[in-house]
Amino acid sequence: MRIYITLSKNKELIPFNYQHLLTGVVHKWIGEENQEHGKRSLYSFSWLQNTDSFKSGLNLASNAYFFISAYNEQLIKTVLKGILKDPETFCGSRVLDVQVKEVPKFTNEERFVMNSPILIKRRDDGKVTHVTFNDADFDVLLTENLKGKLSYVGLNSNGVAVKLDQSYAFPQTKLVDYKGVKNKTTLAPVVITGTPEQIAFAWLVGLGHSTGIGFGALK
Repeated sequence: MRIYITLSKNKELIPFNYQHLLTGVVHKWIGEENQEHGKRSLYSFSWLQNTDSFKSGLNLASNAYFFISAYNEQLIKTVLKGILKDPETFCGSRVLDVQVKEVPKFTNEERFVMNSPILIKRRDDGKVTHVTFNDADFDVLLTENLKGKLSYVGLNSNGVAVKLDQSYAFPQTKLVDYKGVKNKTTLAPVVITGTPEQIAFAWLVGLGHSTGIGFGALK
């Protein structure tokens, strides 16, 4: 299940590095009994959509929104209760409306645009490095990550594959500062092949690492 959350205009300028603020709001709505901490993230959320950029920060347009999606529908229901209890977000904005969207009907191959960049980590001899589309093993690690999440919930992971959309002319790397940690990420469309169920799962939980703090959300 996915929910699209329409926001009011902000009263204070939103900093460019707002991702931790958005994460804080999502975790607030999940509540104090947040059982997602320390677990593999099976939910994802987009960055803010429809914003106006200024020299010192961002303002929300009249149609600004973001979305949250999760494999476990109960988590979305918990978020909805949290929004009803406290619709305030940050910088003077608040929730105006929420629309629920069920999982679309997918085929065996789908192309997706990213609504937040992909973070993939590789661990070598205890050292963590960030992998981008410029690295030869980007597709392999992205696929392995999705397979791991599928297996974690007991779904079949055989045959699923994720790869960069090679037809896209302008893939980018993006350095994302999250609470002082510099994350080297990829912003480019991807193609996922597999069963409709596997692709629907990816659409809900996102791709790559740290989807629970706003990376890897699929449009």
